[in-house]
Amino acid sequence: MPEVHPTAIIRGEVNLADDVTVGPGCVLDGETGPISIGSKTVLMGNVWLSGPLKMGESNRAYPFVCLGFAPQDLKWDPAEPGAGLVIGDGNTFREHVTIHRATSKEKPSRIGNENYWMANSHAGHDATVGHHCILANGTLLAGHAEIADRVIFGGNSTVHQFVRIGRGAMLSGLAGTSQDVPPFFMLTSINVVGSLNLVGLKRSGVERDVIDDVRWVYSTLYRNGRTIKNATELLRERADRPMVKEYIDFIEASQRGICTARPKPSRSGA
Repeated sequence: MPEVHPTAIIRGEVNLADDVTVGPGCVLDGETGPISIGSKTVLMGNVWLSGPLKMGESNRAYPFVCLGFAPQDLKWDPAEPGAGLVIGDGNTFREHVTIHRATSKEKPSRIGNENYWMANSHAGHDATVGHHCILANGTLLAGHAEIADRVIFGGNSTVHQFVRIGRGAMLSGLAGTSQDVPPFFMLTSINVVGSLNLVGLKRSGVERDVIDDVRWVYSTLYRNGRTIKNATELLRERADRPMVKEYIDFIEASQRGICTARPKPSRSGA
């Protein structure tokens, strides 16, 4: 049987695996939509869940985490369940993390496996986060953001709506982006890619010749004064290289454009 503290409130359609722990003051509200929680998941205390919500196994939520609440969208009826929120296995949600359910009726907001969400981090409606990501305190992901695997976010970094962050990328603390960040690149200030995430490449076990491909892509895009369009044409000359092809596909799929390597000049001329 699940271990449920007597002060916890469980209502509506809620399904708990036999070894789930629900701590004091938790609220599991399955009246908007069903809630399902997998084996070995621990809700430490004062955690609030709202359905539709599906959590996998071995997740841990610290106090004041709120998962599956209605989207922060003025057009959205909070009573509408939508497609909800789906969370994988092995995630840690530290204090005051908030993740909202989708505005879509077909596709849920989705969180993968083994992500570490530090205090006060947030993901808006319809966001997608992959596996093994680290979100430092105060990280903010807007609605419809798409985050690939093994992305690292510095404290108080921000991602605009519909922006994509490629796998292995890193955002420095206080940096933000309204454009896509390609794989293994490092965002160093607002909309500016200043370097490569070489540490992330090595930790991911990427081979030396593939790292050389990443270096070449970065130089081709940002170090020779080319436009992104012209640089992409040069990338196509090495499209037989899998890593280079990954960058080509990422750039061609971009709807918001990709980040540059230098700040845009101030309109005041300063």
